[in-house]
Amino acid sequence: MKKINKEQIFHVIQIGNKGDIASRTFDIFITVTILLNVAVMVLQTYEEFTPIFPILNVIAFVTILLFCVEYGLRIWTADLLYPEVSRRKAIIKFLLSFDGIIDLFTILPFFFLSGFVAFRFLRVIRIFHLFRINGQYDSFAVIFSVLKEKRNQITSSLVILMILMLASSIGIYYAEHEAQPRVFRNAFSGIWWSVSTLLTVGYGDIYPITTPGRIMAILTGFLGVGAVAIPTGILSAGFVEHYAKMKLMNNFARDEHIDLLTIHVTEGHCWNGLKIKDIGVPDHYLPAIVTRDGDSLIPVQDLTLKIGDTVVLAAEAYFSHTY
Repeated sequence: MKKINKEQIFHVIQIGNKGDIASRTFDIFITVTILLNVAVMVLQTYEEFTPIFPILNVIAFVTILLFCVEYGLRIWTADLLYPEVSRRKAIIKFLLSFDGIIDLFTILPFFFLSGFVAFRFLRVIRIFHLFRINGQYDSFAVIFSVLKEKRNQITSSLVILMILMLASSIGIYYAEHEAQPRVFRNAFSGIWWSVSTLLTVGYGDIYPITTPGRIMAILTGFLGVGAVAIPTGILSAGFVEHYAKMKLMNNFARDEHIDLLTIHVTEGHCWNGLKIKDIGVPDHYLPAIVTRDGDSLIPVQDLTLKIGDTVVLAAEAYFSHTY
């Protein structure tokens, strides 16, 4: 009985399980809790609301308490989230995951570190809970899918940007150090200027006054336009490719009179760790194909789904017509 209750709780607290009314209700409840918590954090920055600070503190305490309960439940059910590893490793894996770190940094400052400015700043991290509201749905799934597919290209472009930033910082030091020794004191003192110039924001608080320094600024500005455009172009191309694939699949399905559904298995999804034979699919639909790391897999009954998999469901009529 305990195992059944644990599984029921696990499925309820998983975000994006639209087919389960209890899970859907929990999603709405935790969304309201997150929004209340963020609203309190914002209102506490206004002196005009000082008279109602005691009420806001109570709301903050209650919402944090709810986060603690949710955090405890997620630790308790971690072995169901990561069934391929032992319970201890599953808990560690959750604690080190994005959701686990955000949950921890959300509740920790409230109870133990509220007296330190540096740790009070960590309260801002609770805003990242908002990602969990839509993180399992189509709009965010598309973004995460594109970022994952283009992660190598994006990483390369960021490395190029870091190299340009370091080179321009050293260059502006040699060009401006003698003229502005207090502003450009060492090779790394130009980092702020380098970032503002490469990213074309140009705050103007630090600027070159010598001719070599201004030439360096011109070159850095031109390089910055190209460096910033690289990851933008990569992401744009990724979105175009993704939607082109979706359009091609939909056109194929329409021409062949096939109804298709695409399910992305992400961290926290109720299908993660389940076998094909154990997943619940809509009526009159069957798994048609599973894509994993760019490979297409046949959805055999014993195939275990993992984070990052994409399951394509086709109408049952298509299978009866084909086979």
